Amino acid sequence: MDTPKILITGANGQLGRVLTQSLRAEYGNDAVLASDLNFPDSAENENTIFLDILNTERVKETIKDHKINQIYHMAAILSASGEYNPHKTWNVNFNAVLDLLEIMRECNVGKLFYPSTIAVFGNTTPQSMTPQDVPLLPETVYGISKTTGELWCNYYHNRYGVDVRSLRYPGIISYQSIPSGGTTDYAVEIFHEAIKHNKYTCFLGPDTTLPMMFIDDAIRATIDLMKAPKEKIKTRTSYNLSAMSFTPAQLADEIVNHIPQFEIDYEPDFRQEIANSWSESIDDSRAREEWGWNHQYDITKMTKRMITELKKIYI
Repeated sequence: MDTPKILITGANGQLGRVLTQSLRAEYGNDAVLASDLNFPDSAENENTIFLDILNTERVKETIKDHKINQIYHMAAILSASGEYNPHKTWNVNFNAVLDLLEIMRECNVGKLFYPSTIAVFGNTTPQSMTPQDVPLLPETVYGISKTTGELWCNYYHNRYGVDVRSLRYPGIISYQSIPSGGTTDYAVEIFHEAIKHNKYTCFLGPDTTLPMMFIDDAIRATIDLMKAPKEKIKTRTSYNLSAMSFTPAQLADEIVNHIPQFEIDYEPDFRQEIANSWSESIDDSRAREEWGWNHQYDITKMTKRMITELKKIYI
């Protein structure tokens, strides 16, 4: 196998930042080229570039100039933000992916990681233990764009042999950054507000169950999938991925175990309707069987880690 030479798009996002750090720790700084439209000054170095994923020619030049053989395409507009500008969301979330798949075919790049999401599911989907193969009828432009991307990834693999691999991420909980624009973002915001103010107003109702995952598990799953032998990857749309499911009320109860004075109230907004159309729990048995996926964090372990890490920042 060729030594990895990796391009990460969307490297300044919630997942992209931690993925960049993890891949550099594993393969070395020189092996990982991080790209985005915006970076904090502290992130700038010779292996960080500003790249517009909609500039197809520039993307192609970057891949050729840096001899890229693996791409982690993390750039996207998320579910809640996407509803404010559907056309832009479609352009960023799908048209850029289709162009990238064509570049992969033309340039014979080794592997592509495409992040999908539980937002591909909708009201036609069983909400409890959602199976791998179900009718997909998403109700957000984010979900529509990701569903279409899954189908094109499968097509490019079957038609042209492009080695594209994908995960349907649940809500991701991390302490390294505060995400914005997602329907599951409450599960990160709540920790920051609990530590800073002992109080949080949640934009989802108390009994809204959604699948979630701690950042360490999400990053490990992503890298493990890309490392897996090609013959083990039998699903080329996107693998279901799961770790835990809980409600805002259940998460608040866990936080109270560490911050007894914490209080939560609820003011559901438009994101409640989006959450209601998503799965409550996910059957990811195919990922576990085919390439050995296994999560490490449950709600209790995750809560303890989040509070420990954020207290280092705020206290």
